[in-house]
Amino acid sequence: MATSHPVTSDGILSAVIASLEDDKAEDIVQIDLRGRSSMGDWMVIASGRSSRQVAAIAEKLTDRLKSGFGISCRIEGKETADWVLIDTGDVIVHVFRPEVRDFYQLEKMWMPTASDSATPPQG
Repeated sequence: MATSHPVTSDGILSAVIASLEDDKAEDIVQIDLRGRSSMGDWMVIASGRSSRQVAAIAEKLTDRLKSGFGISCRIEGKETADWVLIDTGDVIVHVFRPEVRDFYQLEKMWMPTASDSATPPQG
């Protein structure tokens, strides 16, 4: 992975998306968490077609982030590879098998809604 991306949360996000696309992850969604959560700046959700692909996507992503940015990611769930969580610090990545992703529906929980951007009532 080229180190042309700056070591910022947006640079890490760009590298994550590029890695997921290179490894043929499906239905990649990025969610801006800035100002909404202290866990990180971005959440990325993607699917792999099988447990084997999910594990490979996660492993390659962590290798690329280590070699490209010097980031040692925390990773959970790689043993079963139904749902792998990769925590870069600024970007949280979830890679699912499609049926597991459908079950947990993280996008529904974290995607901004119209009410999130609405101005609070003046009192």
